[in-house]
Amino acid sequence: MSLRQGFEAVDRGDRGVGVREKVLVLPSVICSREVADRIADRVEGAVSAPHDHGCGQIGDDKAQTLRAFLGVGSNPNVAGTVVVGLGCESIQSDDVAADLADLGVPVREVAIQDAGGTDATVEAGVEAVEALRGQSTGDERRTTTADLSDLTVGVVSGDLAESTRETADPLVGAVVDELVDAGARVVAAGSERVAAHPEAAAARAGDEAAAAGFRDLAERHRGQPARASRVGREARDHEFEAVTRAWGDRPVRAVLDYGERATHEEGLAVVDAPSRFEEAATALVAAGAQVVVHVTGEGVATGHPVAPVVKVSGDRTTLAAVGDDIDVDATAADPADLLGRLRAVAGGERVRAEEHGLVSSAITRVGPSM
Repeated sequence: MSLRQGFEAVDRGDRGVGVREKVLVLPSVICSREVADRIADRVEGAVSAPHDHGCGQIGDDKAQTLRAFLGVGSNPNVAGTVVVGLGCESIQSDDVAADLADLGVPVREVAIQDAGGTDATVEAGVEAVEALRGQSTGDERRTTTADLSDLTVGVVSGDLAESTRETADPLVGAVVDELVDAGARVVAAGSERVAAHPEAAAARAGDEAAAAGFRDLAERHRGQPARASRVGREARDHEFEAVTRAWGDRPVRAVLDYGERATHEEGLAVVDAPSRFEEAATALVAAGAQVVVHVTGEGVATGHPVAPVVKVSGDRTTLAAVGDDIDVDATAADPADLLGRLRAVAGGERVRAEEHGLVSSAITRVGPSM
């Protein structure tokens, strides 16, 4: 398949091209997540991005959560964002809305304590979502023809099972190399792998800045339990190359903080995000990924609210048990098959998680909240 085969996308200007048309309802605190869910459930095309944070966070954790809010809220698949707050949280909803507006995102904001309670907030939020949805589907909506080289593609491999390392990861890695060679941007999660092999990771860097980024990442995780504990343990039992086959073979151009937006023009970047799917997917979406590829030997079925997630598995037992939740059978596919699936999904074809209505999101934590 030609990577230059075009598909229709939405031109979001400086934010890139969108392959979905979502109005995001973003709770700025755990206390407003249920209200955000209710608002999104009321309007077709709206999605919410629940999480457990925003209350009592300080220091690095507060900064990281805010980065994630801004990254997810400004993803190119997002036509507009409604920020829903409580009113007393450490990350205020009006501040998030103002920052998103500065990034060029059409935005509205409502807070429960200002609106007059839950019911009033739901009604105000629904009105705000409908206004943004009408704006995104009206005359101001700009379509364009894009191809895979115009995308940021996210990659996360959720386990280190033999079928993943030997079958599914190499398939994805071959596609990553083709995307990078064509000028696309790829962002990969899996900080446990770097923490287990910091010097090997630094040697994979394309320049000294990226090498320093790997060393800083490893230092941040030194002595800390891995968020994906099984991956963290098993990564030490294999060579770095064996646990990063899903990243392909090209040099790493940048190392990104969790929630940070990717700004490198093309090539591979690694995000300081765990291999746990929900937390990794949020980081990849925040980095700008319009489509995410998730390798799962265990058959994790959920997608993400903002970006379609292409599920790839090379585990025959998993494929037999939950094959209806897997998009690509790595035991029978070649790189052209996976590229074709990515192109179809970018062009609007739904992934299995979208068909089944299964989505989840989470934001990883640095330390304790107060």
